[in-house]
Amino acid sequence: MKRRAAASLIATLPLAWGLSARAQAWPDKPIRIVVPYPPGASTDAMGRMVGQAISGPLGQTVVVDNRAGASGNIGSDHVAKAAPDGYTFLLGTDATHAANFHLSAAPPFHPIKDFTPLTLAALNPIVLVTNPAFTPARNLSELIAYVKADPSKGSYGSSGNGSPHHLSGELLKQKSGAPLSHVPYKGGGPAINDLMGGNIPMVFASLITVMQQIKSGKLRAIVFTQAKRYEGLPDVPTLSETWPGTEMPSWLGFFGPANLPPAIAQRMSDEMIKALRSADVKSKLEAAGMIVVASTPAEYAAQIAREFEMRGKLIREAGIKAE
Repeated sequence: MKRRAAASLIATLPLAWGLSARAQAWPDKPIRIVVPYPPGASTDAMGRMVGQAISGPLGQTVVVDNRAGASGNIGSDHVAKAAPDGYTFLLGTDATHAANFHLSAAPPFHPIKDFTPLTLAALNPIVLVTNPAFTPARNLSELIAYVKADPSKGSYGSSGNGSPHHLSGELLKQKSGAPLSHVPYKGGGPAINDLMGGNIPMVFASLITVMQQIKSGKLRAIVFTQAKRYEGLPDVPTLSETWPGTEMPSWLGFFGPANLPPAIAQRMSDEMIKALRSADVKSKLEAAGMIVVASTPAEYAAQIAREFEMRGKLIREAGIKAE
């Protein structure tokens, strides 16, 4: 028995030494950040900004690899199955790491077990907007009363089935008892176009896509779904102000594959946090409507665990299925 244990220990030593040596030499070649969405999206901009900022301190080129498809699952699965050698990372979202698993009959990866969280980079605020030319409600209580008085006015658009925008509507429906009905679109742009044309009474949208219309008065911001008010629109309340603890944050954050060597994980996390907090990157992200967080890995892991459970419960209760 002792001989077998000793033999097993000896067999693992070369692997341990190999991992240690690689970690000490890391990085000695270019690093990839996989963005599981198309070029031009907010995720793409985030990946490129942070990648460029950390390339200098790391002494290596950091390239963005767009692998879009299946609501972010294709690129995420690629990283989940990548070698944990410090050369492949992921810019994930609340969709890839809190919701998609619950929407799939056969999830390709586990968002908690198959990744190493590095930092929650930023919140991408979701706001409920209406067109004041067609919907008279000026605030959340008036909007709920308006819909309850006429359920035909309760349709809300989102960027797609199971998206955080859709889940925001389901959460409001649960809490308010208003007869809201979901209308999924293939992206936020078409939903906003229909809202502007008066074809739908309200839309849950990413702030980045509607900020200009809100500022110009073409759209009215009713409520945000994150925990705290957005500094750029301080007069717009949050769901949690009406129902404490109620929130549906949308976010972007960085991951490595599971079993990433601790030294590499810590270095990447440190460099990413520095980049996100730098004046240049922070100002650009905030100008785009994001809220920079730059959390620690432990804080990020705890948030993912909470939201994974919360969104799973909401998806099951609402009977939401993948498209």
